[in-house]
Amino acid sequence: MTKLDEKVALVSGASSGIGEATALVLAAEGAKVGLVARREERLKALKNTIAARGGQAISVVADLADLDLAQQAVDQVQNAFGRLDILVNNAGVMYLSPIAEAKVADWQRMIQLDLLSLMTLSKRALHHMQTQGSGHIINISSVMGRTIWAGRSAGYSAAKWGVGAFSEVLRQEAIAFNVRVTLIEPGAVDTELSHNITNPAVKEEVLSYVANVNALQSEDVASAILYAVTQPSRVNVNEIMLRPLKQEF
Repeated sequence: MTKLDEKVALVSGASSGIGEATALVLAAEGAKVGLVARREERLKALKNTIAARGGQAISVVADLADLDLAQQAVDQVQNAFGRLDILVNNAGVMYLSPIAEAKVADWQRMIQLDLLSLMTLSKRALHHMQTQGSGHIINISSVMGRTIWAGRSAGYSAAKWGVGAFSEVLRQEAIAFNVRVTLIEPGAVDTELSHNITNPAVKEEVLSYVANVNALQSEDVASAILYAVTQPSRVNVNEIMLRPLKQEF
């Protein structure tokens, strides 16, 4: 008997990085997984990998910055499997830049995807979890939701600070419905986020930092998520912060 037999999970941003690693580890423990992201071919490949390992998954192609599509994605996974036990809010972008050089469009994208989409997915998932009387919502934030990296993280920290505040309110309100909430706050992780930074100078700096600090791997964060969702139902792991050993801030 695996730890998550009969459970259903939705993982956003499942096409790469932390989302992909989380989907694989949840499926390995018996969960049926809804894979949600924009890149259809990557979702298809991940779905096939899960199936080849004896698991079950469906793919939902959606840009979750569209809040209507975000709600529909939750409903689609719930309708496919008949319930929703775990939501992993992982989809996001990280556009680092000094404020003076920042693109307002980048700020808008981060607020829309990293924060508003997460809030929308959580609200819709809570609706289904409230009906069934149980569930677990995992929100991926960052150490930069607790501190700042001056000259780089203004917009990203603003979005992630919001994730932290929303998660604590959600945790307190969800208690009434027997729903658990966990905030995961990784430090530097070797994922595509760093490669997609739009400011060339900051991108080069961050990629160098990630390499030099021996950054976390996606599987490290997925293991933390698995730990939280496999605790006894009486236990709510409220927050997990994890950094590379060599990361100071």
